[in-house]
Amino acid sequence: MRAVAGRSVRAGAGPLPGFGPALGLTLTWLSLIVLIPLVAVFVRASGLGAEEILAKAFSDRALAAYRLSFGGALIAAALSSVAGLLIAWVLVRYSFPGRRLADAMVDLPFALPTAVAGIALTALTAPNGLIGAPLATIGIRIAFTPAGVILAMVFIGLPFVVRTVQPVLEDLDREVEEAAASLGAGRGQILWRVILPALAPGLSAGFALAFARAVGEYGSVIFIAGNMPGVSEIAPLLIVTSLEQYDYAGASAIAAVMLIASFILLLIVNGLDARRRRAMEG
Repeated sequence: MRAVAGRSVRAGAGPLPGFGPALGLTLTWLSLIVLIPLVAVFVRASGLGAEEILAKAFSDRALAAYRLSFGGALIAAALSSVAGLLIAWVLVRYSFPGRRLADAMVDLPFALPTAVAGIALTALTAPNGLIGAPLATIGIRIAFTPAGVILAMVFIGLPFVVRTVQPVLEDLDREVEEAAASLGAGRGQILWRVILPALAPGLSAGFALAFARAVGEYGSVIFIAGNMPGVSEIAPLLIVTSLEQYDYAGASAIAAVMLIASFILLLIVNGLDARRRRAMEG
């Protein structure tokens, strides 16, 4: 026992009192909110036979929906990473009129209802829309195509990248860039060897968040997608369609596939990021 500020505490005690009850409460809430619902998905899907599960979860229509949901999310997350890095750089490194307004607008997709975002994007990119009409004259269609799905995914994923990269960029010491320049490094070398390695953790985190949000996005996508089976139908919509047809086990089978695939992809992203960090530290 030792005395600290007039109070005796056990050696090795944690800095916070009541750690045991707090941990128990945390695990309880996680179980109620996350674990139990996820387990329920697999239990519901297990009501089908193995052949029926495979037939529903890996039908041609379901496979096309998976390709669009996961492939579109990967493309959208990559585009969001590039655009988000540029936006964060401009907001941090430059002063210009309306900067605060532009910074506030980055968070607009967080506050905007997804249905409103979907309707707005559809109105802009439809063949008779403000953006869609000029593009239609040269044979480019965005709304009601997979390109529209990716556009909606970029819209809702972009803020995640900006908000994860921006604080890292603000904390980046410019003296390091000046030192590299004084040693003869050009702008390209400073970017690739000084700035990007420092921003990589935030950028990879933003990529993972944008990807996770895009995979499960529903409201803003269904309006602009066109929802044509095998062409522009996303997996979440296929789940809703199955539920509307009272095929609860089939919807659970598709949801289980999405859950497993999302978990594996996020593990890969986090594993690559951890490997990169170890390589930098070594």
